[in-house]
Amino acid sequence: MKHITILVPDGENNLSSIVGAYKILVRANNLWKQAGRHNFYNIQLAGISPNVDFHGGLFSVRPHVHISEVAKTDLIIIPSLAHEYQKAIEVNRELVEWIKRQYDQGTEIASICTGAFLLASSGILDGKSCSTHWAFADVFRKMFPDIDLQRDKLITDENGVYTNGGAYSFLNLIIYLVEKYFDRETAIFCSKVFQIEIDRANQSQFIIFKGQREHEDELIRQAQDYLENNFQQKVSIETLSSKFAVGRRNFDRRFIKATGNTPIEYAQRVRVEAAKRAFETSRKTVSEVMSEVGYADAKAFREVFRKVTGISPLEYRTRYNKSLTNSDS
Repeated sequence: MKHITILVPDGENNLSSIVGAYKILVRANNLWKQAGRHNFYNIQLAGISPNVDFHGGLFSVRPHVHISEVAKTDLIIIPSLAHEYQKAIEVNRELVEWIKRQYDQGTEIASICTGAFLLASSGILDGKSCSTHWAFADVFRKMFPDIDLQRDKLITDENGVYTNGGAYSFLNLIIYLVEKYFDRETAIFCSKVFQIEIDRANQSQFIIFKGQREHEDELIRQAQDYLENNFQQKVSIETLSSKFAVGRRNFDRRFIKATGNTPIEYAQRVRVEAAKRAFETSRKTVSEVMSEVGYADAKAFREVFRKVTGISPLEYRTRYNKSLTNSDS
């Protein structure tokens, strides 16, 4: 029999990602059993403590087994952590070392949301791509600079390591894993039973762009302020670098190092974030908002907006402002 192990780390972590993963995988497993399949899974919760409390003791989880009892498993799922990441890593050192040993033996690993911090501390993600909740991307990059963080991606899949974006998007990861470990038919069944969108690829439309400011480059911070305060105007990056008396190539290099974006990408994200707010809170048309945020070319605006959010301006406006009629042009 094959094994799937859902971890219950010590500390105040995310209960829903443990329960949700367990319920969906058990349902998929039962479907296979009912169909007379023989290669189903033993799905267990494993941890380093016999009991872990959640939400101030309101709930508690008693893992089926201690990790020492799991000699080999096919898949490990790491749930989302509370936001004290360094503390979570410290109190779960035994768990982190066990995860690394299992991966070295050929076990696949999946991390949910901020569970990526625990996975990253094992070194398994070094040189690989990874996703986590967009709100904690800057903290993650600072703690783990050797990992290729894909903030916009909902799911990454590389060399037997799966990661996903934030919050309840873990449901999409579990459906993805059901397809990997069972089959497409079972994944579709579970997506319908639990009413989870299948094949969702990114978390872009949910990102609230606030800029990356956890850096020490004061000149780049001033450049960020300038871009954010003048997004309605067409700002030449050459002019901007000259304004701060820095050569263009050096300016680009420093900007990317500090923010994770090129100056052009940063300016685009600032404009798109302003457009998103306008679509959410006003009845302005796409053309009006486009003009307000500094675009004159409708095609260019649509392309940049879709690149950043994953959907078109009109789709975003319709989805996030229900007071609107469908008469937009």
